[in-house]
Amino acid sequence: MIELGRELPEFPESARTDANKVRGCVSQVWIEDGLEKGAIKLRGDSDSHLVKGLVAIAIALYDGKTPAEAVAVDASGTFRALGLEQHLTPQRSNGVRAMIERIRADAAALAA
Repeated sequence: MIELGRELPEFPESARTDANKVRGCVSQVWIEDGLEKGAIKLRGDSDSHLVKGLVAIAIALYDGKTPAEAVAVDASGTFRALGLEQHLTPQRSNGVRAMIERIRADAAALAA
């Protein structure tokens, strides 16, 4: 998990804004998104090495999809299938849900 987080591209200090901060996470998490040629473009970061890996998985699930495709992604199911939920504390699980809800809400807004 930590290795996945290390592979994330550099996240600029200028993107560590309140607007990009994910609420509901114990660790500091930032997700920045936008549309590029009709597809969602995501980047993110965390101050926790473990959570940074979870951010990397979320980005892999949603990045490059159209907003409509992103809204249809079952990220919770994927996290369960990978066996991650059983290894996360309840607080970390809540943070993952907050991150996924944020990405899905942003995708829905981008679709509108």
